[in-house]
Amino acid sequence: MQNVKIVVTGPFNAGKTQFIRSISEIDVVNTERKISSKAEMVKSQTTVAMDFGRITVDDELILYLFGTPGQRRFDFMWEILSEGMLGFVVMVDSTRPETFREARRILETFRAYAPTPYIVAANKQDLPDAWDLGDMRLALRLADDVHLLPCVSTDKETVKKVLITLLESILEMIG
Repeated sequence: MQNVKIVVTGPFNAGKTQFIRSISEIDVVNTERKISSKAEMVKSQTTVAMDFGRITVDDELILYLFGTPGQRRFDFMWEILSEGMLGFVVMVDSTRPETFREARRILETFRAYAPTPYIVAANKQDLPDAWDLGDMRLALRLADDVHLLPCVSTDKETVKKVLITLLESILEMIG
């Protein structure tokens, strides 16, 4: 039995918790608390330590998904959660270009933790004000060989596509 640890990270309100909830076969373990900052009142709760979900791919492979908090004041959890990861997903809210710089910083931070494969998931692609993937690639300064995939974190099929692409990259690296 192979256990694969994948970290789902990204800026505040990018869709990390929903991404894990959409695909996990277990009830997601989370550490959400009420938001206290007026600037962050776009939702009622936020992750303060981590989210945890699991997917059994087949008899030989189980994915463990660890979602990070997106707020900078909880970034001390990032290094802890990255230990032992075989890959990571950076969630980016396609409708909020003001978060792209933070997404890039988070991407670089996680690349420094471990030289593992990663995917950038352009979330909220179903919304009318979502940025085009080509424009996002430029804004995020992503090389052409970096996977930038459209995603809707509430849609299990797009979440699955992101994870399959990441698994293929992991297998390519270790194979």
